[in-house]
Amino acid sequence: MKTYSCECGNTLYFVNSQCLSCQRVVGFLSDEQVISACDIDDLGNWVACYNRKAYRPCKNYSQHNICNWLVPAADESAYCPSCALTDTIPDLSKPENLKLWFKMEQAKRHLLYTLNKLELPISGKSVDSEGLAFRFLEDEVEALYGQELTIKKLVMTGHSDGVITINLKEAEAAKRIKMREMMNERYRTLIGHFRHESGHYYWDRLIKDSNKLDDFRALFGDERQDYQASLERYYAEGPVQDWHQHCISAYASMHPWEDWAESWAHYLHMVDTLETANEYDASLENRALSNPLSSGQPHTLRYSEDSFHTLLDDWEKLTTLLNALNRSMGLDDAYPFMIPPRAREKLHFIHLLVRNAG
Repeated sequence: MKTYSCECGNTLYFVNSQCLSCQRVVGFLSDEQVISACDIDDLGNWVACYNRKAYRPCKNYSQHNICNWLVPAADESAYCPSCALTDTIPDLSKPENLKLWFKMEQAKRHLLYTLNKLELPISGKSVDSEGLAFRFLEDEVEALYGQELTIKKLVMTGHSDGVITINLKEAEAAKRIKMREMMNERYRTLIGHFRHESGHYYWDRLIKDSNKLDDFRALFGDERQDYQASLERYYAEGPVQDWHQHCISAYASMHPWEDWAESWAHYLHMVDTLETANEYDASLENRALSNPLSSGQPHTLRYSEDSFHTLLDDWEKLTTLLNALNRSMGLDDAYPFMIPPRAREKLHFIHLLVRNAG
C-alpha cells in the first residue's frame, strides 16, 4: 500500500478522509488511483491538489461517510467504482450496522486497490453479465423463550456467479475471533475473506473456459469432483494428513477450488504487503525488499516483471521478521503459514497467470 503527501507535506494514507495537519479534505481519485488532498471551489467541487481537476465525493462518502473515494465531476455516476459494485448493504435501521458496513467497504476498497494494480479485469454486473457484485448480509434471528435468540436464516460467506457474499459478523472482531477458534484456524481476517472469495471469481474469469484449465488440474486437482461431498468429508474427518506437503493451508486441501482460492489469497497477501514494506524503504540483509506493484511513475503503477523467486524469497524473509516482531509484542504470528514446494508451484502459476491477464 502506497502513501502520498498532502500539499502541506503531511503524509496521507489510503484510509484518510482529511489531512490531520492542515485539515484539507482528502479523497482517493478513482480515475488516477491515488490519494489526494483537495481544495473546495466556489461551485462546491473538490479540486484535487494532485492534478487540479474537479471531483465530487462518492454518494456513500457524502451521505454516510463510509467511503473516501472521489468521482470526476463530469462523471454522471453517483457512486465511486468501489461502492457501485455493492449490490446489497446491511440494514441501516440498526445503528450498529453502519460501522460494520464501513469496515466491509474499507476491506473491499483495499482489495480493489490491489486488483487494479495487477491490472485484472474489474467490471460490475450493470455493464457485464460476468461482472462482480458484493452482498453484505447478516444472519436472521428470532426471539424464543423471552430474550434468547436463535438463528432463523444463516448467511454463508461465499461466491456464486460473480456475486461475493460476506456475512456481516465477519466485520466484528470478537465474533470473527470466536469463529476462528471454532474452526481451528490460525488466521481469519476481513481482508482475507475478500481476497479468498475474489479468487473464486477470477477462477471463473481466467481459468474456467481457458487453455489454462489442464495446467490448473495438473497442479490443483480436478475441480469436477463433488464439491459438497468434499466439504462434508473435510468437516467430518478434517484435512488429509499430508496437506502441509501440498497446500498452503489445511482448508486448501478440501477441494481444488479451495486450494486455488487459498493460494490466490496468499498471492494477494504477498504482493500487497511487499509493496507496503517497499514503500517504507524496508530492507533485509542489506538489500531493499522488492515491490511487485511498481513502475517508473508512482501514479501509474502497473504490474512489475520482477522475478517470482525473488518475490517469494523476500516474502519469506519479511514474514519471518513480522512474526518475530509480533511475538515480541505478545501477539499471534502475522503470517502463520509455511509454503511447501508444491504450494510454491501453485503461487508461481498464479504469478504467470496474473502477468498475462494484466
